[in-house]
Amino acid sequence: MRKMLNKKGFTLAELLIVVAIIAVLVAIAIPVFTSQLEKSREATDLSNCRAYYGEITSAILVGDLDEASSTISVQGLTATSSGAKGVAAGGTFTVAVAKAPIKQTVANWQTAAPECAGVAIDKTIAPAAEMTITYTFTVQADGDIMLTTVAYSA
Repeated sequence: MRKMLNKKGFTLAELLIVVAIIAVLVAIAIPVFTSQLEKSREATDLSNCRAYYGEITSAILVGDLDEASSTISVQGLTATSSGAKGVAAGGTFTVAVAKAPIKQTVANWQTAAPECAGVAIDKTIAPAAEMTITYTFTVQADGDIMLTTVAYSA
């Protein structure tokens, strides 16, 4: 009487199907992962932009930026004012943060509408190691200071 051989293991076809399924899943996952990575870089840049704004606002409130061309340190970076808050009602002044580090690697903001303190940030941004962020403020009739634009430049 012949003994029945017990076959164990997978056939080549079964292994190829499993490898093909894994390859399809990887092909789908890589673009999703890279887009999420870019969104996290943008979130870091936006968070830094808002943190700089907070420090600039504090400097304005305590009077560190009263003169026409004051320079302050914002998180270790140099911020310079032009026009200062002493301008007349309706006037504008700017504070520029030089050499702000940028994490983004793709040109322009990929998120819908980045904003700082309720003001939309211009979507054009070049992927670079450092950029200058310029905050423009308007002095209102009652003396309040309002952020009007936030722009990145090389």
